[in-house]
Amino acid sequence: MKIKSIEFLKLVRRFPEPRTPPRGPLLSAMGKPGRARNNPQPIHRYQANLNGLHSPGEAFFTQTAYVRVTAEDGSWGIGSTHWGEYIKPIVERHIAPLLAGRDCMATELLNDLMWRSFQRMGHAGLTAMAQAAVDIALWDLKGKLLGVPVYSLLGGPARDELDVYVTTGNVDWAMELGFRRFKIHNFIQPGDGLEGINRLEEYVAETREKIGPDAELMLNAVMSYDVEFAIRVAERLLPYRLSWFEEPLMPWDDDGHVRIKAAVPGLPLATGETHRGRHAFRSLIERRGVDIVQPDISWTGGMTETAKIYGLAEAAGLAMVLHVGAGRPEGQHFSLAMPGIPQAEFNLRTPAGIPLEELSRVPGMALPVNGKIRVSDAPGLGLEYRADDFAPFD
Repeated sequence: MKIKSIEFLKLVRRFPEPRTPPRGPLLSAMGKPGRARNNPQPIHRYQANLNGLHSPGEAFFTQTAYVRVTAEDGSWGIGSTHWGEYIKPIVERHIAPLLAGRDCMATELLNDLMWRSFQRMGHAGLTAMAQAAVDIALWDLKGKLLGVPVYSLLGGPARDELDVYVTTGNVDWAMELGFRRFKIHNFIQPGDGLEGINRLEEYVAETREKIGPDAELMLNAVMSYDVEFAIRVAERLLPYRLSWFEEPLMPWDDDGHVRIKAAVPGLPLATGETHRGRHAFRSLIERRGVDIVQPDISWTGGMTETAKIYGLAEAAGLAMVLHVGAGRPEGQHFSLAMPGIPQAEFNLRTPAGIPLEELSRVPGMALPVNGKIRVSDAPGLGLEYRADDFAPFD
């Protein structure tokens, strides 16, 4: 089956407003009304400028974009990523002409064509995200054409359902929803010094006491530290039995990740959502600078590329936990199929009291119930979009 067209789109479908009123405001990283978590910058004097540009929440990712790949029989698949206004010309002017007329089932070949064609412009950042949206759409299309869910194409389910952890600033609401695994965000910078570390430890201690000794707890630093500050924070937080310490450094700093692991071996280190493609992960994995590998399928190159990263991690005996793996259909299917993915992340960015299904903007995607997800077994990614839900991206 040949590829007829590749379109770059925006979602125009209108979703109903929540029927249930919230019980309070959306909480920040500290579990209080106020500014959002720190954005990725290790030099604290940039904080005000970056917060003004990128906060809050989804504004940091600018515009979500969708790619629709249509086969010659009219069947189509959908993939998505972020920073749509920047990747639009990459998809429309580069990828679409490259892949049009080729076999839509040949996902390995099409992935390789995209990857090789990006080498002189760099396979990182925007090019990897453009590739990801197209690749995800191809997998969705392949599943629809064969009449099977994507997880079956990836090898079949490795488990009956996904164990889900929640990333949230409102642990009380997450507990009420039945979650037993929690990730909280950092809100300090190296310039905050000892006073900042004291405040962070207080918040981690309060959270640990609230969720109890048997619940999992993780901390996400979002690339906000330097090596020395990360080591100080990690050492201070050892008594709270974190399941992992996430993304303390910029993604290129393999040496720094190795130093942190050597200095604080008792605290597992996780990173990867900002790494792009298999080669960005290769050195980090080979040097043992990470314990949990965390690619984002819609940023690192797509399903095909993430499978190659999974192979690197599996060969090294490392676990993989996808960035927002439970919050996107491609992440759910990939996580269900791979034995080395023990749990999946769900971002809880809603005020307390509103049921998750009233806020869902991905029709057909399963939502967590008591910290578990039953992934859709519908063909492809199981999405229930209509053709007229989309319009040309402008």
